[in-house]
Amino acid sequence: MVRKALWVVTLVFALLFVGNVASGFAQEKVIVNGIDANFPPFAFVDKTGKPDGFDIAVVDVIAKEYGLKVEHKPMDWDGIIPSLNAKKIDMIASGMSITDARKEQVNFSIPYWEIVQVMVAKADSNVTPEEAMKDGKKIGVQRGTTEAKWIEDNLIKKEGKKFELVYYDSAPLAIEDVINGRIVAAAMDDAPAKDAVNKKKGVKIIGTFGMPDEKFGYAFRKEDTELLNKFNEGLKKIMASPTWTELVKKYEVD
Repeated sequence: MVRKALWVVTLVFALLFVGNVASGFAQEKVIVNGIDANFPPFAFVDKTGKPDGFDIAVVDVIAKEYGLKVEHKPMDWDGIIPSLNAKKIDMIASGMSITDARKEQVNFSIPYWEIVQVMVAKADSNVTPEEAMKDGKKIGVQRGTTEAKWIEDNLIKKEGKKFELVYYDSAPLAIEDVINGRIVAAAMDDAPAKDAVNKKKGVKIIGTFGMPDEKFGYAFRKEDTELLNKFNEGLKKIMASPTWTELVKKYEVD
């Protein structure tokens, strides 16, 4: 009888242990944030291989507020929304523009930043956006971006401009080819453009090219309303706090 009683007690403790472990694993769920690995200052991978940037820092603050664990996962930008909907990642906080076309596929958080689309050229160049778009000229753009789509639909298809659009995996790669003289200019958000200018990369902003201003938001799957609501609340709190100003200054996003 004693042996049987001991066996029952052992079994109960074993079941409690397994239950606690399972509960612990459930609480330790990691939210995976898909990022563009080369979109400074909002998202990038530093020299040590660690994801960093304004968006990464903000998401980490919000995650800490709600007791969430977040992993920032670099991905190809042109496939990032399909990856979200395929549940390879759980959110996108990486300088993503809110557009009607994207709203059909994902839900966006409240807007947290407004951006302007600009062109950059070599620092010693006298070229204007109009001259950069003349026949035979080459303009760089990151594939999968709203500026790439807008230029294709409006400047090339509608207006019939004859410049060549050259596609890159990131804005900084396009900037490299501007400096090397392979393209006359590159179109991009003003955030990476200002970052390149601030870091003395040998380029300057030469102006806008007609594309309307846009706003950044975090993207979530349509069904993940609870996660969306948490980050909306978190964004409102941090945007109204001194931490927001500190991070803006730290990453030079303004």
